[in-house]
Amino acid sequence: MEFTIYRAKDVELIEGCKRQNRDAQKRLYERYASKWYALFCRYIKDKIEAEDVLIVAFTKILNKIDQYTGEGNFEGWMRKVIVNEALSYLRKNKNMYLETDIEAADYEPDYENLEKNLEAEDLLKMIDQLPTGYRIVFNLYAIEGYSHQEIANQIGISENTSKSQLSRARASLQKSLQEAEQKLVQKIKEYEQPNRSTM
Repeated sequence: MEFTIYRAKDVELIEGCKRQNRDAQKRLYERYASKWYALFCRYIKDKIEAEDVLIVAFTKILNKIDQYTGEGNFEGWMRKVIVNEALSYLRKNKNMYLETDIEAADYEPDYENLEKNLEAEDLLKMIDQLPTGYRIVFNLYAIEGYSHQEIANQIGISENTSKSQLSRARASLQKSLQEAEQKLVQKIKEYEQPNRSTM
């Protein structure tokens, strides 16, 4: 029932936007802006830049909305425009590919323990802390589902560079998870020590 209501609201907004109704355009923006802004922030560190790119992307959505035929998911159609705009921004800002060396993470964290105590928000913060090139390739590959060939074509790098960036991103995340696990173990020890002394 709820899905049908949302679908009807989307159809109403889409039709209003196709007629260039300002109220419908405003409501569409208000409904999706925060979601797409969060997506841009995964690719663009500078929050003001991310906002600017969001405005450009929404303008493109409104200008191209006649191309949406009603087939498939409207949010999925918008997502393609949004991701393409993020990639377009990244292509224009080639300095994103600066790499930093990291030590290989040979230690395997206790993922089961971390899963119980690590929030999704913590993992997103770890991804956000990755060097720019690593973060972009990781987001495109692991979250958006692009292949290395697609990533290479979209942002103008070689497939091998894409694979290398992903590998380094994973190693960096593994290292961050290891550090998170060590902090967690330390907190547990600190918590248990006073309890032992009172027994």
